[in-house]
Amino acid sequence: MTASERSTSLIPGLEGRAETVVTHALTAAALGSGTADVYATPAMIALMEAAAVAAIEKHLAPGETSVGTHLDVSHKAATPPGLAVSATATLLAVDGRKLTFAIEARDATEQIGDARHTRVIIDRTRFEAKARAKGGPA
Repeated sequence: MTASERSTSLIPGLEGRAETVVTHALTAAALGSGTADVYATPAMIALMEAAAVAAIEKHLAPGETSVGTHLDVSHKAATPPGLAVSATATLLAVDGRKLTFAIEARDATEQIGDARHTRVIIDRTRFEAKARAKGGPA
């Protein structure tokens, strides 16, 4: 797929989904985002981003990927370890390389969160080279 072909296949309405089971490693207590033994907001955010990636990954040209640039999230309900959680992302808008999603997260009983999320399509090689140019351990 070329970048021009991508522009015709990335259309509002595309959906992606991601699922996991809440383990102790995904709790606020384990991740350090709190002390409660419930599904952590950072873990829910990662699941939401994974759903957005799933919506678009097969529509990107070779060498392209996307990065998250903005997330406005609400974590509305607690989920204990042992329950499955899922996130569904719907592509709302495409503005050049900028993609906007609505995302909903649920457990077995209720909606646990929602978000508006922005991702930008990038050239992976150029992006990673720019990051490496900052320095750091070899």
